[in-house]
Amino acid sequence: MLPYILRRSAESIALILVITVFTFVLIKSAPGGPSILLDPNMTPEDTERLREVYGLNRPAYEQYFRWLWQVMQGNFGFSLGVGRPVSELIGSALPATLILSGSALALALVVAIPLGIMAAVRRNSWLDQILTLVSFFGLSLPVFWYGLLLIIAFAVQLPWLPAGGMYTPGYETFGDLVLHLILPTLALSTSIMAELVRYTRSAMLGVLRQDYVRTARSKGVAEWAVIYRHAFRTALIPIVTLLGMLIPRLVGGAAVTESVFSWPGLGRLAVSAAFNQDFPTIMGITLIISAVVVLSSLVVDLLYARLDPRVSYR
Repeated sequence: MLPYILRRSAESIALILVITVFTFVLIKSAPGGPSILLDPNMTPEDTERLREVYGLNRPAYEQYFRWLWQVMQGNFGFSLGVGRPVSELIGSALPATLILSGSALALALVVAIPLGIMAAVRRNSWLDQILTLVSFFGLSLPVFWYGLLLIIAFAVQLPWLPAGGMYTPGYETFGDLVLHLILPTLALSTSIMAELVRYTRSAMLGVLRQDYVRTARSKGVAEWAVIYRHAFRTALIPIVTLLGMLIPRLVGGAAVTESVFSWPGLGRLAVSAAFNQDFPTIMGITLIISAVVVLSSLVVDLLYARLDPRVSYR
C-alpha cells in the first residue's frame, strides 16, 4: 500500500504542475492586462514602476518559475487587485467555501442516499417514478436561475431568510450564519442530490439482483440487514466514485452559487480575480483546487480497497 501511495503522490505533484502551467498560459494569453495597470489616471512612469514591482516586465516563463519558487517557500505572492498577500485572501475565503460545500454535501448525503435506496427497493412503484422525475428536474436546473428563484421566493416575497452574505452586520452569531446558509446550500446541493439519487438507485438495483443477496433472504435474514449490511456496502463503490468527483466540484464549482448569494468564498474570489486578471490569486486558487482534486482521487482509490476485499494496491 505504501509504495502505491508514494507513486500516486509523485504522479499527483506532476499533474498539479501541469495544471498550473496550463492555467498560467491561459491567463497570459487573455487580452488586456491586470486592472491595476489599466487606471487611466496613471502615468506611463507609474505603470512601468508597478510592472517592475510585480515582475510583470519579465518574460512569461520567468514569471512562472518565480511564482513556483515562491510557492515552494510557502509564499503565494501578492494580489494585483487589492495588494494583499494571496495566502491571506485564500485563508479568509476558504473557510466560507468549506462551510458552504460541507453543508451542501452533508444535506445531499442525508437526503439522497436513503431516497435512492428506497427507489431501488420499490422499483417501478409510484415512489420510484416520482423520485426519477424529481431527479431529472433537479439535474436540469441551472444554479444561477434556481438561486435567483430561491431569493425571490424566500427573501423577497416571503421575507423569511436573508438574500445573501454570510452574516448580518453586527450580528455575527452561529444562528445568523445558519440562516444565511440555508438558501445557498439548497441551491448548491439540489443537482448533487439528484445525481446521488440516480447513482444510488442504479447501484442498488445491480446489487439486489446478485445471488448472495437472494441467499441471505432465503436464510431468513431481516430485510433491513439484507439491504444495508449486504447490498448497500457493495453498492457504495460506484457511489464513492461519484463522491470523489463531486467533492472537488463543490469546492471549485461553487463560484456561481457564491456570486448569486454574495457568499464570501473561494469561488467568488476566483471570479473577481479573473475579471481583474489577477494571476497570482488565480494561480493560488488553482493550486488549492487541484490539490483537492488529486487528494480526493487518492482517497477514493484507497476506499476501494477498504470496501472491496478483492481490490489491492501494490
